Amino acid sequence: QVHLVESGGGLVQPGGSLRLSCAASGSIFSISAMGWYRQAPGKQRELVATITSGGTTNYADSVKGRFTISRDNGKNTVYLQMNSLKPEDTAVYYCKAMIVDTTGWNRGYWGQGTQVTVSS
Repeated sequence: QVHLVESGGGLVQPGGSLRLSCAASGSIFSISAMGWYRQAPGKQRELVATITSGGTTNYADSVKGRFTISRDNGKNTVYLQMNSLKPEDTAVYYCKAMIVDTTGWNRGYWGQGTQVTVSS
């Protein structure tokens, strides 16, 4: 089995910062792309940022220049540094990883989600 566990969410004032982490564990052979998505109440889940195993990144226009995605391949962990947070960033944030497990099965795994609330 493979598990993704997120941490780092919480309540922050507008203009503040948070750092999310997502660690993958279990029967992992390799991990390719990793990413962060978010879902606000009443809205569809949307892509925030992705990063390949080689470090190539992609960001939603709404977070460019404010959020930074990074990863530690040795720790099977992806991070999301969020700066200059706005109330519209409020959402449940989910990580996703494309993982080949030790049986050779390649599929996407999701974390359980972590709440980020930006409010004064």
